[in-house]
Amino acid sequence: MKRSKPVVAIVGRPNVGKSTFFNRCIGSRAAIVDNLPGVTRDRLYREAEWAGRQFLLVDTGGLVPDSREEMTSHVRDQATLAIQEADVVVFMVDGKSGLSGADEQVAGVLRRSHKPIILAVNKVDEPHEELNKLDFYKLGIGEPFTLSAMRGSGGVGDLLDAVVESFKACPASESPPEEESDRSPFSIAIVGRPNVGKSSIVNVLCGAARSIVTATPGTTRDAIDTTIKVHGREITLIDTAGIRRKSKVDYGVEAFAVVRSLSAIERADVVVLALDVAEPISDQDQKIGAKIDEAGKAVVIVYNKWDVQDDKSSRSMNRLIDEAREQLRHLSYAEVVFTSATFRTRLAKILESAERAYAESHKRVSTATLNQVLNESVATTPPPAGSRGKRLKLYYATQVSVAPPTFVLFVNDDKLLTGNYRSFLERKIREAFGFAGTAIRLIARPKAKDRGGRS
Repeated sequence: MKRSKPVVAIVGRPNVGKSTFFNRCIGSRAAIVDNLPGVTRDRLYREAEWAGRQFLLVDTGGLVPDSREEMTSHVRDQATLAIQEADVVVFMVDGKSGLSGADEQVAGVLRRSHKPIILAVNKVDEPHEELNKLDFYKLGIGEPFTLSAMRGSGGVGDLLDAVVESFKACPASESPPEEESDRSPFSIAIVGRPNVGKSSIVNVLCGAARSIVTATPGTTRDAIDTTIKVHGREITLIDTAGIRRKSKVDYGVEAFAVVRSLSAIERADVVVLALDVAEPISDQDQKIGAKIDEAGKAVVIVYNKWDVQDDKSSRSMNRLIDEAREQLRHLSYAEVVFTSATFRTRLAKILESAERAYAESHKRVSTATLNQVLNESVATTPPPAGSRGKRLKLYYATQVSVAPPTFVLFVNDDKLLTGNYRSFLERKIREAFGFAGTAIRLIARPKAKDRGGRS
């Protein structure tokens, strides 16, 4: 995908304050910050602005060049990819602990990249600590900028001035803007329990190793955004941490990761609920499904790891679809897709289903047609009588919003609309207009009475 904004990558060894600086620059807590080294693993992208210039800021995991540990190696690969695609690199070091051998190794990696490098000496919280920067001249990177990312003090502004000044030499800053698609962009959050293949799905859809994938549950911690282009349309994929049962989540980094996964549901246009085809649908899957429906999102259910299924017949597919409809009743309107991220099969179906669900969530129906359908439904199946023999009267209905499609029903008494009859009316609306793949909302409002006491 072509870029019209420069990319700035923040790199350095673990626990030097990269995520704190990242959050400070974008003005929110998008990256998880903890005193435990190695919290950030994948690349995290956000738009930032300074002195009227917009750019993409990338937070990366701590670089440990010589480590052979599997996870550290994955993190190193992610940071290396960030350096390769960056136009400017902010090399962050710890001014409190001083120059280390790991800093010198990272500096060597950066010099070989031949990218503009800005040296940031972080954790200089007091004026008397300014002299701590002198040690870092040995790196041969250039003038160090001292700052306190935690406090937002020191040379944060000077450093960002230098970053923006470096854009003048960046081809990306001069590239023409992309042509706007006639189809609006949208976002997809991939959610589910740990180790169902969420990151593998994202990686295949992106065509690159954008998120770290290992066999260890809980690898992804931040909600990772990646924008891809499909037939000229921008789609942002949000890879999330696995959502475990609350009782099994320790307070701290994992708890924050789960919160970010739940917030990803809120900010996404479409949510993909990933299931492991080899495991039965669990209570936790049902709770996640309820969260998606509660948020009113368009949704696609994905049975991943289809390659491990012994019976791959249409009969088996139908059985699993019925099972999903039965056990995930909150999402009975969702399309079900079968995929194998390992063998890269049927992954495109996810995007196709998501596009359909997004379109359905933004569909509008005319008031006249809506009332015709509802009046016929009420005439053939009248509402049940209430406890005092009073019946619901539906005067008229109208659609008031989309995403989710929301309908206001003007009635004589909103308390007479029972849950069962609400479900009946929703079913009739879906039969007439579709709305497959998206939640819909029915809101009953008593019709205001005039001064004469008439409705």
